[in-house]
Amino acid sequence: METKKPQLDNTDRALLRALSTNARASGSQLATDLGLAESTVSLRLRRLHQSGHITGYHADIDLAVLGAPLQALIAVQLAQHNRADIQKFRREAPTWPGVLSMFHMGGRDDYLMHVAARSTADLREFVVQYLTGHPAVAHTETNLVFEHAAGTGWQQLLA
Repeated sequence: METKKPQLDNTDRALLRALSTNARASGSQLATDLGLAESTVSLRLRRLHQSGHITGYHADIDLAVLGAPLQALIAVQLAQHNRADIQKFRREAPTWPGVLSMFHMGGRDDYLMHVAARSTADLREFVVQYLTGHPAVAHTETNLVFEHAAGTGWQQLLA
């Protein structure tokens, strides 16, 4: 049975909004910005981590600067729903070169993979080497990403 996370109050919500804008903000800066004591911020952040409301922090890296300017979303349909093959695919796929994220889907496609590559030739090689040869994979469909815009609509869920 899933345990329910504690409810967020307005202070928790304000902290989450502030961190979404600048995850590197110090406790002191957050306290100043929100009109709170540093000890309150520290206690609240610790509690938000422990409760699982905050699961981590990350840096947004410009993949083009790293030499991987091409991104794609690859829809994957599994051949059979053989538990061992699916588990192997699920365990291995996130570690393959260029995989940024992977989503388990409901509907026609079983997985959606977000990948980065240095070139179209590298992207093709990724599909051939890792996907078409995998025993769990029946079909893939690759869609190139021309532009990505990060959404902020999730912040409305804090209301």
